[in-house]
Amino acid sequence: MRAFWRKHSTIAEATYRSFSASGRAIFLFFAALLIISSAGLLYILNARLLVVVPTHGGSLHEGVIGAPRFINPILAISDADLDLTSLVYSGLLRATPSGDYIADLASDYTISPDGLTYTFHIRPNATFQNGTPVTADDIVFTIQKTQDPELKSPKRANWVGVTVEAIDSHTVQFTLKSPYAPFIENLTLGILPKSLWQNISDAEFPFSNLNTSPIGSGPFKVSNITRTSSGIPSSYRLNAFSHYVLGKAYLNNITFTFYQNDEDLVSALKSGAVDSASGISPAALSALKGLNVDTSSLNRVFAVFFNQNQSVVLRDAAVRQALNSSIDRSALVQQVLSGYGTPLTGPVPPSVMETSDALPLTASSTLQASLIEKAGKTLDAAGWTMGEDGVRGKTTGSGKTAKTQLLEFSLATDNVPELRAAAQYVQNVWSQLGVKVSIQIYDQGDLSENVIRPRKYDALLFGEIIGRELDLFAFWDSSQRNDPGLNIAMYANSTADNVLGQLRQTSDETKRASLYAQFDAQLKKDIPAVFLYAPDFVYIVPKDLHGVDLGFIETPSDRFLSAALWHTDTDKVWPPFAH
Repeated sequence: MRAFWRKHSTIAEATYRSFSASGRAIFLFFAALLIISSAGLLYILNARLLVVVPTHGGSLHEGVIGAPRFINPILAISDADLDLTSLVYSGLLRATPSGDYIADLASDYTISPDGLTYTFHIRPNATFQNGTPVTADDIVFTIQKTQDPELKSPKRANWVGVTVEAIDSHTVQFTLKSPYAPFIENLTLGILPKSLWQNISDAEFPFSNLNTSPIGSGPFKVSNITRTSSGIPSSYRLNAFSHYVLGKAYLNNITFTFYQNDEDLVSALKSGAVDSASGISPAALSALKGLNVDTSSLNRVFAVFFNQNQSVVLRDAAVRQALNSSIDRSALVQQVLSGYGTPLTGPVPPSVMETSDALPLTASSTLQASLIEKAGKTLDAAGWTMGEDGVRGKTTGSGKTAKTQLLEFSLATDNVPELRAAAQYVQNVWSQLGVKVSIQIYDQGDLSENVIRPRKYDALLFGEIIGRELDLFAFWDSSQRNDPGLNIAMYANSTADNVLGQLRQTSDETKRASLYAQFDAQLKKDIPAVFLYAPDFVYIVPKDLHGVDLGFIETPSDRFLSAALWHTDTDKVWPPFAH
């Protein structure tokens, strides 16, 4: 071979020397041109064929209002609790931004034909962040602790009547008393390591250090905690967990810093102290112009719920109809939420069903006045006449027995800027209609304990969190009218109850859509509430953070459903190496 190259090299050299000086120059020019052209073609081909892929590296600094107390899937209640819990822990299944579910700790699962038995197989490589394997015993322990009435878990209601059993070390089975289509969502509950929690009594459970120094099996693990002089956490640093079953997260770490209020968090964003934040009021967003804002419909429905048991005037169907038809929802969303919301006329936000009663967000200077005029005619026809003081009244009886019922009631709501503004908006509209509305503002704890639970209100402006599985039973079934039920409109209708029961038992999407339409039609006929809007979830993120997919947001912590795929660093590779 060497002799071959030596021979041909000698021939090429002899040929080159036989050229004249000008011939050599021409030869060298074209040879250089060939090399440059080939290199250019290779560069263009390489640039066109290479694909950009995320790679490990980078970090994110998130600002959160409020400090965590229970970084524990069965006790978490505040937004700060839920944010960290969603990253540190993982469940048998993981919800996705699209509203579906993927296997997480589970490798696969089956559902019996009668819909009563769910069997899950745990991945053999699933481990907690302290290195111990995840077994069926951990699943059973977590569910039984959630069911324990002494712990008062916010998730307990989801597991009433469910039996959980370890079939073997990596197989767990759930048995239901009756079919319940939304049950699948329960399996996203984060799993506790039994080895760390089993010797902690119920009385000590809420006070364990494991609630603030958690060990889970999720995509990120706690690496550092900074505390104030009083011992309250001021920041958490989470590092990517290298043995997470769905693959190590791309970001090296996420740091959370906690703030007391909107103002402090906005200041931190403006100064660059933090990169990202959610939960900022629409009014404060105007101070953050220039920052990258991502939005998605929040899975909440805000409405004015009527308590006809307490308010006599609200028992009049004409009154409820007039109140409902007089509100320009689009104008309300523009004024109260700065446009960050979807006007609604029904109990389901657009994120749950494409056929929900969502309205386009349009502006009209004359619509509100025409709605009030039309609603006024409804009240006129029902005998509610306008008084000299601008308040309508209705007279019953005659002579000495005549009585005039004024069209007035109170409206209770939470001490939150958006809700105060929304209450003032509807109060103003209804006052033009001739309805006297007295607004009552309560702090959250007081509203819950002393107003909502004992049902002591005429009307209540409040929000309901609608689950991704469209289970409206707790909000509208007549059995849920009293505490701890969530039927705050005190709604009772046997037809609606029957439809809600069927909705819980069928998983067929076509049937579910038909059943919901029946329920919605009954609700529109009875008007137990005036539905107003579904707010947007607003998330401020840095422009160089990619892979953020908000999608379906039931609670603010759902923004982290795709966090393992978030990335700031990228690389270019040939297509065969892109996966």
